Amino acid sequence: MKKFLLFFVLLTSTLLIGQNTYIHCGKLIDTKEGKVLTNKTIIVSGKKIVSVENGFIEPTTAEDKIIDLKDKTVMPGLTDMHVHIESETNPNAYLEEYTLNDADMAFNSLHYAEVTLMAGFTTVRDLGGSGVNVSLRDAINQGKVVGPRIFTAEKSLATTGGHADPTNGSKKELMGDPGPKEGVVNSIDDAAKAVRQRYKNGADLIKITATGGVLSVAKSGQNPQFTVEEIKAICDTAKDYGFHVAAHAHGDEGMQRAILGGVKTIEHGTLMSDETMELMKKYDVYLVPTITAGRTVADNAKIKDYYPAVIVPKALEIGPKIQDTFGRAYKKGVGIVFGTDAGVFFHGENGREFAYMVEAGMPAMKTIQSATITPAVILNMTDEIGQIKSGFFADIIATDDDPTQNIKTMENVVFVMKEGKVYKQ
Repeated sequence: MKKFLLFFVLLTSTLLIGQNTYIHCGKLIDTKEGKVLTNKTIIVSGKKIVSVENGFIEPTTAEDKIIDLKDKTVMPGLTDMHVHIESETNPNAYLEEYTLNDADMAFNSLHYAEVTLMAGFTTVRDLGGSGVNVSLRDAINQGKVVGPRIFTAEKSLATTGGHADPTNGSKKELMGDPGPKEGVVNSIDDAAKAVRQRYKNGADLIKITATGGVLSVAKSGQNPQFTVEEIKAICDTAKDYGFHVAAHAHGDEGMQRAILGGVKTIEHGTLMSDETMELMKKYDVYLVPTITAGRTVADNAKIKDYYPAVIVPKALEIGPKIQDTFGRAYKKGVGIVFGTDAGVFFHGENGREFAYMVEAGMPAMKTIQSATITPAVILNMTDEIGQIKSGFFADIIATDDDPTQNIKTMENVVFVMKEGKVYKQ
């Protein structure tokens, strides 16, 4: 009876949609159960997975095709919950803020989006840019350009002089007094207006800079930069618009204010105390580690004139500490969701994060789950992404080796399918 029903479903889908694809998998990672399965066939029709069958099933019609991944390990497309898709690190990055037009950034972002997808990341959460990120998301969704599914914060929210104040480092004549329209918040009223402006501009979520940051042209990398009341106003307004809130934070006091104010994720979390870890568990807040970014900024800070002088001591102090904090947080039971801060390092190298997470004490399978089923929860896509399962998007990738045995293989994804279309094979 099961075989008859399967044949009926496949025949119907072929008549309605056209060609079906049969993916023969030597190994298949079940992200829900945390198991590696063997000898499976994934049947894809259109953008969705029809079924996952035991053994290597042959097509039912001449129009169907087979993809042979019998010597690969197959898993769902990955999600990076912290990227900056518009830009990429280079020694001229701070000058480019004044020399690049939006059109220049847009053309650059096409490359960053494509290499991200080719690295196996079929979904990303973009945590702040100029607004080009919204147009890029829409162009990808419309099939005009190649890239991952993007959820974007549009412009990050900051306080005056804070980590995401767009005029930091400018001469006084150019500083002006940016406000909620530009993503700068200095009161409860500003907080609500800034969130509503992001909604108007097309954002999918809100990102705040709850503390100072490493790469902003400002002295402190860790001081708190919002009051609890301002953060609460942001989070309450965000909830009205169906947004969750991500909080960049290095300093402990700023993290605690962000958690008490209602954010969903803490980005970086460098100087997090045990008390803050307990708060995160209590309020169901996730840590997004970004270990790769921490290591990269520390390395780049040793290169003469790579960063403005005010950034160098912050990078040398904060960058090397992120991995250790992540390890402590994981062992403490804090929820972990995969995120790299790509753009701070080269796009397409996102897979490096897996090995750093394993090095800090997280089992390989748990790191893969943190990049598949856990992001799906935060993005409200638990029935669409993060698993290879009937009815889910056919976001499917493969590696040469089994990452539960060799985590470094995650840095070399050899097959990428997004929504049923093969982009890399």
